[in-house]
Amino acid sequence: MIQSTENTPTTTEVEVKVLVQEQIKQESSTTPTSTISTQNVTAEQGKVVIVTGSTSGIGLGIVKVLARNGCTNIVLNGTRSLDDAKEGVLKELQEEFGASGIKVVYCQADFAENPEEAAKALIQTAVTHFGTVHILVNNAGIQHVSCVDDFAPEMWTKVMNVNLNGPFHCIRLALPLMKKNENKWGRIINISSVHGIVASVNKAAYVAAKHALNGLSKVVALENASQTSITSNCICPGWVHTPLVQKQIESRATAKNLSIEDATVDLLSEKQPSRKFTTSEQIGKMVVFLCSDAADNITGTEQVMDGGWTAV
Repeated sequence: MIQSTENTPTTTEVEVKVLVQEQIKQESSTTPTSTISTQNVTAEQGKVVIVTGSTSGIGLGIVKVLARNGCTNIVLNGTRSLDDAKEGVLKELQEEFGASGIKVVYCQADFAENPEEAAKALIQTAVTHFGTVHILVNNAGIQHVSCVDDFAPEMWTKVMNVNLNGPFHCIRLALPLMKKNENKWGRIINISSVHGIVASVNKAAYVAAKHALNGLSKVVALENASQTSITSNCICPGWVHTPLVQKQIESRATAKNLSIEDATVDLLSEKQPSRKFTTSEQIGKMVVFLCSDAADNITGTEQVMDGGWTAV
């Protein structure tokens, strides 16, 4: 069990006054019908969520979908400084969700250098501010592209630390807390990749880490299937339109003398038959589903969201 120490993790917190019940009801009536609603993720039940790598891209998209579906106790994580987080993602979330009474804590923790210490700081932040962990979303990930014989060993280590060792330590430390929750309830959701199922050239560390993450998730599922209400699943997206992918599109457009639109189609056509990106919001909705009652008996799975990539 992790206890508070004098070395408090680098955190900050945003608390916003909750509207009176009548106002909340009035606002909820305007919620789009496409929004997934779940009884397991509600402010009333006080579920505590950690999302690693959540200051931008897929992670931030997941946080916003969770917040729209009633989750108000959220631990964000990133490598940005506290001041940057205050002026950036925390301010953004306060402006977008402040009226719903959201409480967000930010923990600056870098898995690349010391994944065990980063995981300890992150879990300790949740314990200090919220008392437990109910939902752990391992989203943080990095990429390095190189053929195997030129792959820098230090980059191999960093990719493994962020994409595999970090999730392992977060799961290891979160499980005892989940087992103390009411009904021993918990959700472990690993944002893996289509590269946890198939391979691509020049991505040795990433592919190896994602394959291993899928395997780890299955072991955790099996170990907790019969005696707890903890599930463990992977989400495996194909191409997702993130700032990093946008840079790849722009580079492709320059290299091939294509428009941004044509470069986008060119990129998608290589792997993703649907020729459409999976969105961060869609991934967030899958996370919400896996936290719902409907997913109580879904564990040890790979939820593939790849536009047909692995069907070929």
